[in-house]
Amino acid sequence: MIIIIGAGPAGLAAAEAASRSGAEVALIDSASKKGGQYWRHRNSVKGYKSDRADQLFSKIESASSVTHISDATVWSIETQGGLYRVNYLQGGQESSLTAEKLIIATGAYDRSLPFPGWDLPGSMTPGAAQSLLKGHDLLPGKRIIVAGTGPFLLPVATGLAESGAEIVGLYEANNPLRWLLSVHALLLNPSKFLELVYYAKLLRRSKIAPRFNQSVTRFSDGLATISGVNSRLQIGKKKSQTLSADVVAVGWGFLPDLTLGGIVGCAQKVDSDGTTIFEVDDQQRSSVRNIWIAGEATGIGGADLSLIEGEIAGLSATGQSIRSTLRLNRIRKQIFANALKRSYPVKDGWQSWLEENTTVCRCEEVKMSEICESVTELGAEDSRTAKLFTRAGMGLCQGRVCSRNVSEIVAGLTHCPITDGERIALSNRPIASPISLGLLGDGKK
Repeated sequence: MIIIIGAGPAGLAAAEAASRSGAEVALIDSASKKGGQYWRHRNSVKGYKSDRADQLFSKIESASSVTHISDATVWSIETQGGLYRVNYLQGGQESSLTAEKLIIATGAYDRSLPFPGWDLPGSMTPGAAQSLLKGHDLLPGKRIIVAGTGPFLLPVATGLAESGAEIVGLYEANNPLRWLLSVHALLLNPSKFLELVYYAKLLRRSKIAPRFNQSVTRFSDGLATISGVNSRLQIGKKKSQTLSADVVAVGWGFLPDLTLGGIVGCAQKVDSDGTTIFEVDDQQRSSVRNIWIAGEATGIGGADLSLIEGEIAGLSATGQSIRSTLRLNRIRKQIFANALKRSYPVKDGWQSWLEENTTVCRCEEVKMSEICESVTELGAEDSRTAKLFTRAGMGLCQGRVCSRNVSEIVAGLTHCPITDGERIALSNRPIASPISLGLLGDGKK
């Protein structure tokens, strides 16, 4: 048996590819339906190239060797001899499944940066806004501002507008001319031009005019401050404007979910943009025997790259041959993924937006002033020490949201760069998801 964790594009592609050999596959996912965050939906998938989802869903459903285990949250993985025991919560009970091989395709989540008001009602990430819309057919508000950086802002803004929201503004913090640094990536991926045209038409239809080098830097009582920012995300001299909005959806790209691979000891590295990812070979094999990793956990690259990596992982795990064209397509998509990092960087100028009472860690309600005090008064020299002094990153999210921000704030205060070891340590946790002792004790063997 092969256990695949995650039913997003990478996990689904891996399951479909593995099923071609007739191998028994268990596809475990925390959602009730297949598709992950990218193809999150209530009834049918809509949007750009949505037919890909329908085709993949159909293949998975018709594959008798694939078992889809939904609403199952994996909280740990154990090694037992040459086997892997995957422990998960489903329907209020703790269960487990054992297999010789694992494919980890756990995807990514929105990266958030703190600003005054980011912890108040009405402030959320673009992914959260899209989740409400796709998963529950709910608008988070009537008047919405979408801001941050990255191409993900486009489907979020257009999707909200098509569902009846008034998009007060769409603000991209970076300059589109940065794409001139990566013309070769566009030439190697002409389909991306078609995708841009697709969203440009939707923006025009919804009368949304994107604004560049601007971002939300404050939100309170339904009022959002829009400031001009430079290439380092420092607020410029041009006067800021204040707009009325029910919701601000602000996101800064994505962070991969590395928890499960970290639990079993898969080797990690730091990507060129400071993001921690897993090391894999040309067949998506990790450093640990019989574990493959595909999708955003090996580097943020979007659905196209995730589908290719998932297929390669599924073929490799079942001993099937991997076409040379598939490998070449992966290289093309990886080149485009690197271009995304160059075109939408997140520099450290955002720290200048913060005030003393700005919340940095929402779980433990740790303020910016407390982080500063841990360095200037208590002598913290790295984020780990600052966390011990303040409890930042020790809440329910286990530091997924704030750990990177805390480390970068501390690095800015101490003028010491963050080491790769520190970045990798921030991504590892012994338990992937909270579980009560009662559930653990009553779990199925």
